[in-house]
Amino acid sequence: MNLDKNQKVLFITDIEYGIERILQEVTNIQAENILTIQSYNSVISHPFGEIMRSVIIAIYEENVKEIFVIGTKDNRTDTKVKLLTQHDTLKDKIQKLEYLFQNCKPEFTNGSVDDWLIGSNNIEKSVEIIRHHPLVPSYVNVRGLIINNYDEKLSIVDVPTDKTVSSST
Repeated sequence: MNLDKNQKVLFITDIEYGIERILQEVTNIQAENILTIQSYNSVISHPFGEIMRSVIIAIYEENVKEIFVIGTKDNRTDTKVKLLTQHDTLKDKIQKLEYLFQNCKPEFTNGSVDDWLIGSNNIEKSVEIIRHHPLVPSYVNVRGLIINNYDEKLSIVDVPTDKTVSSST
């Protein structure tokens, strides 16, 4: 990757230990120039949610010009959330929320409580939300990466998206 090692870079990552070290090795960015926002599945579920707010503040306060949304191939969050929603004490509450998702609130666009809790795990969608946000300058380069660390073998795949952003500063 051709990155200026003195430039501030923002990584949006899954809550997984050791991923920052891997990203630092791959990008050759100095540790003091790496900013990280962690969330389950690296998903930005809403363009005006808390994660997106943190992204915008990082762009303007820390002069971030590169953003990477990082996904992992061995993510187990979906299974954990499905087990959580099957918990006896939550079943009644989840049924009520399912009713709201289906009938009352148009802002619940994900379809079901499970879908909302799990998120789409769609790196491309999160990249597009950042790129098309009205408060994100056009000079900010946003990319998606998938880290595959099955069998202790590390590989990083650049996630293709439908829009390229010019890097004019």
